[in-house]
Amino acid sequence: MSIVIISDRDPKAWLSALKSKATEVEVSVYPEVRDKSKVDYALVWNYPHGVLTEFPNLKVVASMGAGVDHILSDPELPKDVLVTRVVDVQLGIDMAEFVLAVVLSHLRNLLLHKGTEPGKQWQPRPYLRISDPKIGIMGMGILGNRVAEKLKSAGFNVIGWARTQRSNRDFGIFSGKEELNSFLSEIHILVCLLPLTPVTENILNKDLFSKLPRNAFVINVARGKHLVEKDLLEYLDNGHLSGAALDVFRTEPLPEDHPFWEHPKVHVTPHIASVSRPASVVGQVLENYRRLQKDQPLGNTVEVAKGY
Repeated sequence: MSIVIISDRDPKAWLSALKSKATEVEVSVYPEVRDKSKVDYALVWNYPHGVLTEFPNLKVVASMGAGVDHILSDPELPKDVLVTRVVDVQLGIDMAEFVLAVVLSHLRNLLLHKGTEPGKQWQPRPYLRISDPKIGIMGMGILGNRVAEKLKSAGFNVIGWARTQRSNRDFGIFSGKEELNSFLSEIHILVCLLPLTPVTENILNKDLFSKLPRNAFVINVARGKHLVEKDLLEYLDNGHLSGAALDVFRTEPLPEDHPFWEHPKVHVTPHIASVSRPASVVGQVLENYRRLQKDQPLGNTVEVAKGY
């Protein structure tokens, strides 16, 4: 039995981390696989759809990160495999710190002032304080809760929204379709941390934007397919939204001719809000691999029907 790495990322760090912690485990990097019939565990990220059918004895498809949409969107994903994801405390910390940094930059107009530098324009602008805005987080899973806790500890007024009923003693959580409009009407900064599912795809659209207060700011650190890009541009240009910080996109890398690059109200970062480091998560990958060999239940499995 063996592990295969299939990824659009440089596999060297993953290969090194796996071999350093489990010298007895055979690990290969696709397409250099000697015996595909021996592979029962695939460690993947943005792999070519359909390629998993080359492994007749595959039992587990493990995401290198917290997201699994790149797996579940594969029309040829074998039906009898288990899908797992990474659950890493450090990923939550990284995400929370990133969102906090973006929010503070927005409040103090740092991104706007950066845009005035080429023309050498001295333009002081009024800024907001931490006590001024209410921040709404869509998606109250592990990452959403971690971000909410970080913002709350910094003094922000935070509320959340989840598709299903949730509760938290530290901040209010709206839930379900029936409470979405009430949630949106209260917030000045919207943070999207939803899992990508058929239900949440395209949820950041003009209908949603119209329910936000005027001058609201949008942060998307979830998945690019949550956002209807033309709708965002429309609501930025008509003045309803004050700006957007986007870390994820429908096409990555973001094409050079994409309007987001030059738009004065859009801040682009290259999907770096929270990135799995092989050394910190390879232990749980190997734990699941060993559980598989012993016919034991795996950790961090995904309900394929739900999408998370």
